[in-house]
Amino acid sequence: HFKSGEQAIEDELQRFYGRVSKHLLQSPKEGGEVVDSLQRLHLIVSATKYVRTLPPDFSKKLQTLLCSPSCPEQFQILSSAILRESLPLSLHSLSSELSQDSRTLSYMASVILSQAGSKEDLLPLCQHLLKSLDSRQPEAQVIKHTLPILSKIFSFSAQILSEDQVNLVSRKLADWLRYASVHQGASMSSGGFFTSPRTRQPALMIEVDGAVAGDFFTVLCVGQSYTEDQWMNMYTFSMIRKWLLTYDAEGTSNTESDDRSEVDSSVMSMVSATSSSSRLLPPKERLREKAFEYCHRLIEQSDRKALKRTDAELQKACLVESVAIMDIICSEDASYVYRAFPCIKALYGRLSADLGSARALLPIAQFYLNHSEMAAVDSEAVFCHLFSRFPAELFNEPMLAFEFVQFCLRNVTVLQEKVAIYRHSFPNLLKFLAWNSPGLISEYVELLPSLLAPETAIELLHTLLDLPCLAAALDLQHRSACYPVQDRAVWDQQGSKITASLDAFRQPSYRGLFLYILRPESGTGDTIDRLNTLHEALEGMVESPRVVHCAQIVPVLLHVYFNTVTKMADEKLISQFLMVLLERSSLLYNIKNFMLNILCRVFSMHLQTLCKLHPPLIVDQYKELLDFASTTTSIYSKEHFYTHVVWVIGEYLSVAFDPRCTVELITSFFEGLEAVLFEITQVRQSANPPTYSPHLLTVLMTALAKLASRSQDLIPRASLLLSKMRSFARSGPVTACFSEEDSEEIITRAHELINLLKLPNVAQFVLAPSARGESPRWHRDTNTGLPQRMRAISGLLHNQSSFLPA
Repeated sequence: HFKSGEQAIEDELQRFYGRVSKHLLQSPKEGGEVVDSLQRLHLIVSATKYVRTLPPDFSKKLQTLLCSPSCPEQFQILSSAILRESLPLSLHSLSSELSQDSRTLSYMASVILSQAGSKEDLLPLCQHLLKSLDSRQPEAQVIKHTLPILSKIFSFSAQILSEDQVNLVSRKLADWLRYASVHQGASMSSGGFFTSPRTRQPALMIEVDGAVAGDFFTVLCVGQSYTEDQWMNMYTFSMIRKWLLTYDAEGTSNTESDDRSEVDSSVMSMVSATSSSSRLLPPKERLREKAFEYCHRLIEQSDRKALKRTDAELQKACLVESVAIMDIICSEDASYVYRAFPCIKALYGRLSADLGSARALLPIAQFYLNHSEMAAVDSEAVFCHLFSRFPAELFNEPMLAFEFVQFCLRNVTVLQEKVAIYRHSFPNLLKFLAWNSPGLISEYVELLPSLLAPETAIELLHTLLDLPCLAAALDLQHRSACYPVQDRAVWDQQGSKITASLDAFRQPSYRGLFLYILRPESGTGDTIDRLNTLHEALEGMVESPRVVHCAQIVPVLLHVYFNTVTKMADEKLISQFLMVLLERSSLLYNIKNFMLNILCRVFSMHLQTLCKLHPPLIVDQYKELLDFASTTTSIYSKEHFYTHVVWVIGEYLSVAFDPRCTVELITSFFEGLEAVLFEITQVRQSANPPTYSPHLLTVLMTALAKLASRSQDLIPRASLLLSKMRSFARSGPVTACFSEEDSEEIITRAHELINLLKLPNVAQFVLAPSARGESPRWHRDTNTGLPQRMRAISGLLHNQSSFLPA
């Protein structure tokens, strides 16, 4: 039935191809029905995960439409879109029909680029474009879309251009950058009785502030219309960074630049700056020189007061691109560093106080990071400004957040080694994540290990656990800035819960708490004493979508944190981690499922990892562990984590791991766990059904048996307590709560342990920890509470019954 349905769809599709094909034959130049059919066909071929195969004759008709300069542009657009979505067609036939028409060539190129599978598929198109560049035609006849298409081609395969072709393109790019006309393009005359027969001289280009452009043309020159060479100038600037990164990294004739003194480099740079000398340079170096001059002029132009908002935005974009290009040029030829730094330094001084230009400061910081050491320029103030002010004041700018984090990822090694403030700025850096958590999680998973240092590891752990609090505090800070205190009606529209948190945010009694959670850098303390008070103040924000999303990513970050920190932590630091786990197990922001996810998915898993890594941890922190394990309230609020704590006590509290493990210490832990098990298994008529799992009981019983096997005076007490498990498991409240299988498991485990403890030497052998086990012994199923050796013996006895005595 399913196959017959598919066949019916395919038959209908073939009929539709036929109808569209007939429309194309009849009158393709008449709009209406043909356009509608092509639009429907594009929807059909694009709205599927499978690539459609068009009938060969129909594909050929679409190709004919695409290659016809006289065809209406709407037909070319739709034909190009449909062919891009279909299975690869014969690119050879398409490449042989390349047009000289600018518009037609651009649509043909989009199909070739989308269908190309190798460098050879692109060669005809590439050769066609290079031929048009190399021709001696006047500039007006140069195909306008050549450079964007060429940029796509060498992005696909950099090796497609030979050295001679690279030099050809470099020469052209240099000329377009520097020698474009400064006059506006000829405007279209409307004609009329008073039209002068004498051609009027085109006006000069103007700057963004309205002044007449006094130097060479750049993208920041404004006019009513543009000449062809001005368009090529703008296209060149848009692709020059990619071109330099692709083809300018293979060395230059300036091979001795590293050995020159600062004075020699400056002198050489001034000589090369003259127009006469630059014309004698090889093509790559000449392009580098012209690109540097162009960027320098753009930086000067960006200081002008733009009359239009769009021009002001363009100035910022040009600053970003110009500084990035100058950075590449300085990386390829060190002599440019000394020419660039005065300009970059002045630009930083101009922009540093303007938060609206924050994105333009990132490439400036990149320039300082790459070249300040060579130029002997102090960059500390730049990075202090960058890491302290931007995240604190612009955390709600998503594009800046993404670019800032990308900057850190690109330079993570250098930042760790040379920028002292980097690792101490994690409270600020995490503000970007707290506000934009869904979009930045993968970046921060990659970035987090670089923020770890032994001296700040504990504070970073607390900060990650408090990340939802940070999101809530940032939200309140943002709302507080938007809604003045006097406008109470606007406050009340936020809802009573949020209004209460806003009130708390502005109260002096909470000021210290919010100042800490919003601190700009580490070093003011690992955490604060009044976390519960902070959680109460933020209670109104627990349902905020931003806070909930932030809480969902914390377990992921904590796994990355622990997986990284355990590779560098010493015994003292591991002991501190255990203290934090115990302390924060009851001090987490009360978001739905947040505590459960942290305790079950993170704390429990990494508690085992820490104890396995450093078993003496149990003795080092015995007071805190004993207090935690001896309290029944820990069971009801965090059972899963409590179960793991009991398991590690039973597993690692042994003289085999630490000679300090005395009989007195074992007895103390035994008595604490004994009291807990006794209390939770009391059966009374008025008692409520158990609210804990049977798994907790089996872990508690096994831990008690392990401890008793290591101090044999405790065996009678353990056996007595275990013997009561049968009556407990068969009592009314328990059978009403536990299943038959659960009750049977409790009875079976108690019976097995009692039998083991009857033979103390055997019990010590069976229940002893296997310090050199090849694999960890998780206690999540019913059998793995007993060590490897017990399972091996059991297997032998079951498989080889002849081993048993008669």
